Amino acid sequence: MIRFHASSRTVFALVLGLAWQSASLALSAEWRMTREVPAPEAVQAAAADDKFLYAINNTQVAKYDRVTGQRVAVSHGAAKHLNSGYFWQGRLFCAHSNYPAQPEQSEIKVLDVESMQLTTYKDFGDYGGSLTWCVRRDGTWWCSFAKYGDRNGETFLVRFDDQWHELSRYTLPRELVARLGRYSLSGGVWRGEHLLVTGHDDPVLFQVRVPTMGNVLELVGHDSAPFTGQGIAAEPVGGGLIGIHRAKRLIVLAEQ
Repeated sequence: MIRFHASSRTVFALVLGLAWQSASLALSAEWRMTREVPAPEAVQAAAADDKFLYAINNTQVAKYDRVTGQRVAVSHGAAKHLNSGYFWQGRLFCAHSNYPAQPEQSEIKVLDVESMQLTTYKDFGDYGGSLTWCVRRDGTWWCSFAKYGDRNGETFLVRFDDQWHELSRYTLPRELVARLGRYSLSGGVWRGEHLLVTGHDDPVLFQVRVPTMGNVLELVGHDSAPFTGQGIAAEPVGGGLIGIHRAKRLIVLAEQ
């Protein structure tokens, strides 16, 4: 139901959303589900290494045997709002925030997958948004800081060097913001020259690229996906992706 007392900004976003759906931006590909693994912790995200699958909720990461689908361990260590996971050098790096508390505090937590100890790797403090995903490319970190509600268009992506100096910052294109409702980007992975990013509850992978000029990311396509938004990660076995179906509490593996 449309509320006629909505702000002009909300109406504008609705118009953009309708225009986006009718635009000629092509459906680039379809990702098909290849496996589902029940996991009560599949609330925020999933990740994988070559032996195990990992389901992420607000406060814990659960480790599942890739072959049997049985849970073998659960993380320990303080966490309030884990958002996504990214494997690098054999450890799982998780975006973490204090959402919805204010002022916003963001960290990268790191999980030692042998001991299942979760500790703080990088503390951003109040960086202007809630960290929802982080990945690496060409020796740099790419970190997405989300804003929500009427301010979700202020979400921004930052590229850092290994000393955490900010190298560049990008905002979202308006046509992508229009698809996010009152939410923001929950996950992202590099695939070729594009970033595949996910919203909060839309079974779509949006393809964006870094512009050659300017600081607004470019929306170049979208793929249908068996994930209900939230955090995604690369699947090292088979080269696909891993995500979750939040309502059904499932880890979902997918390939093109």
